[in-house]
Amino acid sequence: MESTHDLILPIVDEENICLPLAVNVVSKYWNVDLPLSEAIEIAKKYPNVNGSILIEGIELAERHGLSTLILRSNVSELKKMIDMGIPPIVILPGIHETIQHASVISGYDDDEKTIIHYIPQTDKEGSFQMGVIPEKKFNELWSEDGNLMIIIATSDIISELKSFNENNNKSNKLCFNSERLSLSNKKPEAIDSLKKAIELDPKNSTAYSLLGSILNESNSSECESYYKKSIEINNRNFLAYRGLGNYYLKTEQYQLAEKFYTKAIEINPHRNGPIYKNRGIVRLEQDKKSDAKKDLENYLTHTPNAKDKKSIQQAIAEL
Repeated sequence: MESTHDLILPIVDEENICLPLAVNVVSKYWNVDLPLSEAIEIAKKYPNVNGSILIEGIELAERHGLSTLILRSNVSELKKMIDMGIPPIVILPGIHETIQHASVISGYDDDEKTIIHYIPQTDKEGSFQMGVIPEKKFNELWSEDGNLMIIIATSDIISELKSFNENNNKSNKLCFNSERLSLSNKKPEAIDSLKKAIELDPKNSTAYSLLGSILNESNSSECESYYKKSIEINNRNFLAYRGLGNYYLKTEQYQLAEKFYTKAIEINPHRNGPIYKNRGIVRLEQDKKSDAKKDLENYLTHTPNAKDKKSIQQAIAEL
């Protein structure tokens, strides 16, 4: 019996902030060509946004005949999707200054215990390239953002997936919508969206973390309880630990800030460069100069395009 289960996906290089590459690839897999012109027009509403607005791509796919689900899942269910001929999209941690990214899973190998990712390019011979990651490492990374899986498929295939939780799906879609509302400076609407998400699914750690972030940006102490609830549900939620660190830094609770920054870094030391600068600051406030220096050095290593590079280098030289 074959141990490798792999789907052949189209090679696609067109993308836009409102038509993310992952959505475009999966849509073309189902022989649906999403119009880039429509995505470009929608993107005009977000003139200062870098990165992707995934919910816009998802809704674009829905407008052109595809159906979607956004679920919390696990590796076993992920493999079932592959075996059904469905390429799932997962939300994984970014690196440097990119917080998250959407990745298409094209297969798995049970003998090698690996998960296969889509890479949008071919090698010199014109053969499709694959990205391979050990299953254990994949699961660790995936868990940081709540094991979110996006299914984009034809309506008849979606209807075959009878085991999914509709409240879970609706709750996650509200989370993605809240991010769009935040980017549009509609903070009260984003908060309402997240509170509805929590009502639908009280175990949605992503909803609590996102709500904590919005409240933190508004300097509301309520953010603390939402971050903590997110961690209670998912103790690997990197963004919730980082969010608590940011809150305690702002409120000058430096020991607590260091504690939660350190926990986030223990979960994933490569995910976010600026977290090292923030921990460096709180360590300086506690007169931990040697540790602070190491953090500032790590900040520059993990954030190679840092705008404050010169000032940080000067601070390091003085420590």
